Amino acid sequence: MSLATEIRTPLAVLGADVQVPLASGEKVGYAALDYAASSPALQRVWDDVAAYAPYYGSVHRGAGYLSQLSTDLFEQSRRTVGEFLDLREGDQVVFTRATTDSLNLLASAVPAGTRVFAFETEHHASLLPWAHAGLDVTYLRAPRSRAEAVAALDAALAEAPEGPKLLCVTGASNVTGELWPVAELTATAHRHGARVVLDAAQLAPHHRVSVRELDVDWIAFSGHKIYAPFGAGVLAGRADWLDAAEPYLAGGGATRTVAREADGSVAVQWHTGPARHEAGSPNVIGAYAIASACRALTEAGFDGLEAREQQLIARLTAGLAEIPQVKVLNLFGEGSARVGVLSFVVRDWNSSHFSAALSAEYGIGVRDGLFCAHPLVRTLLGDEDEAPSECGAPEPSLPGERSLNAIRVSFGAGTPDEHVDRFLTAVRELVTEGAAWNYRNEGGRCVATVQVERGRRAEG
Repeated sequence: MSLATEIRTPLAVLGADVQVPLASGEKVGYAALDYAASSPALQRVWDDVAAYAPYYGSVHRGAGYLSQLSTDLFEQSRRTVGEFLDLREGDQVVFTRATTDSLNLLASAVPAGTRVFAFETEHHASLLPWAHAGLDVTYLRAPRSRAEAVAALDAALAEAPEGPKLLCVTGASNVTGELWPVAELTATAHRHGARVVLDAAQLAPHHRVSVRELDVDWIAFSGHKIYAPFGAGVLAGRADWLDAAEPYLAGGGATRTVAREADGSVAVQWHTGPARHEAGSPNVIGAYAIASACRALTEAGFDGLEAREQQLIARLTAGLAEIPQVKVLNLFGEGSARVGVLSFVVRDWNSSHFSAALSAEYGIGVRDGLFCAHPLVRTLLGDEDEAPSECGAPEPSLPGERSLNAIRVSFGAGTPDEHVDRFLTAVRELVTEGAAWNYRNEGGRCVATVQVERGRRAEG
């Protein structure tokens, strides 16, 4: 396939032909623009899983054919993920439930006395596990440029006491989509003797990621954001801290031997390597789905996928820039490099109301809220003193109320051009003509009730 063809053509995903009802009773093809929460599964991934499903068996130690086949497939999936991430010799891949699980696992394995550094702009999955695990954390204020981020880290590490140190940083923001200077931050951290874990949940689906080139110590990402369903994730990187730590979970699979002692106690020898932190029957299908997605993205070619996505980003940002009532949220300034994730607010509109209208009147799925990144969104909205709502919980949904949340549109390799064009048309019409329906808050959801005449703002 030529690069030109790759740029024009989205990858095949499940749900591309799903029809959803509008408030009017009509049906329209669903425009899925909430990839940053969960991307649709690639058709290739679904087909691979379906072909394997009849041969599913429990992995490791089983003598039967299906168990041996499943074990081989599970371990091959581990190798595939390692190749996708361009791991170093000696690095290991641990399968987890998601990015959140991966970072909590690492937090449980960090040596006692380690000080963790994280910018307050992180997703809660990479912001919260460290203090929850009882570690000392230095939270760095939101930088307003990439250079400021590097300088802030440099200063904080220079002032840090002696002892092990760890930086947790995102690769791409789940709120603004902006790319962070991972290589520069990693070089700075290593110069001060600190290790680095990269939250690549929003980066890996959009960009080629090389652990070797970035030189990060660990990387974490989720299958459900990289076109692979079934609740699996990855923590990959250096083995020493993981092998020295107590197992994340105690149970079968993590144990090498268990024996009764003379005093009645139980003596346990734990495995080293990935098995140490994969107690219990692993999610074989989830791991295989991630490996399938890694193969599919690699074979499609990240150069072409990135080029096409940048075309969609340019179309989206140019279209929104033509609507004066729309304010796009940026941390590093307009024109900052980003993946296909963008958040915005609309003047005189409540974000929950606007998002509900996109769904009910246009069949477009976006997300409104604080996106599990409360400090960052509050900073971007200038509402740092406001009490945040819960992650994902709609704010009061009455038209005209001041919005304390934002709207996020996100897309990726499976997004057709038409979905972006429909979204821009919908935003323009809602801003200039108002909603075609009245809306009310029902149990925290903004719901269309009565149709009104277009050309005037609908009342709540």
